[in-house]
Amino acid sequence: MLGRIFTEQFAFSASDSVVVIGLGRFGGAVAQSLMRLGHDVMGIDNREDLVQFWGDRLTHAVQADSTNESIMLQLGVADFSHAIVAIGSNLSASLMTLMVLTELGIKDIWVKAQTPEHGQIAQRIGAHHVIFPEADMGARVAHLITGRMMDFIEFEDGFAIAKIHAPLDTHHQTLAESHVRSRHGVTVVGVKRANEDFQHAQPETRILPNDLLIVSGPTKKIEVFASSGRKRK
Repeated sequence: MLGRIFTEQFAFSASDSVVVIGLGRFGGAVAQSLMRLGHDVMGIDNREDLVQFWGDRLTHAVQADSTNESIMLQLGVADFSHAIVAIGSNLSASLMTLMVLTELGIKDIWVKAQTPEHGQIAQRIGAHHVIFPEADMGARVAHLITGRMMDFIEFEDGFAIAKIHAPLDTHHQTLAESHVRSRHGVTVVGVKRANEDFQHAQPETRILPNDLLIVSGPTKKIEVFASSGRKRK
């Protein structure tokens, strides 16, 4: 679940190669999801049992010390398009690995951070993206529990994409008539109706009571829109 959710944030082209450093629960899930999407993935961990487990599941799985620049150079890590530092609670190893990747000139580095302080330091050292799996998953679950959103993905800049039930004040109107964008500051990207194919939203798209909407925009504005004019049970 975590791997699928966070892999959706990675803007990788289909032919890109990725090195995932740290094959614990999060790193392993991300690596597996990337493999399913057709990427070549090298997994690196200092634990022999994890490397053995992932050996037949990834393009390559190597037991190595990711904080050693010469070893990483020998493994060809400098040739990878993207790197994900998914090391768990070892803050020192995470940051030292990040320093090595920066020295090797990796153009796109993602770091899993345990705390805001960890994330701030990682960005100062050279991380291009910082993710907070536990905090982000907590926010996602909170949105789903409220019943306002059926699915929710938030990006690091406060922008989100969500699947919601069509609010009451959009029913039986076209998107042009309900003025969703000007009134709520969000964009309806598409509409899914029961027993029909997904349709991309157009100004003339008419919304029916049981429609599901795919919307994008600032997180807070999506929250307000999802709550507006909710149908009373």
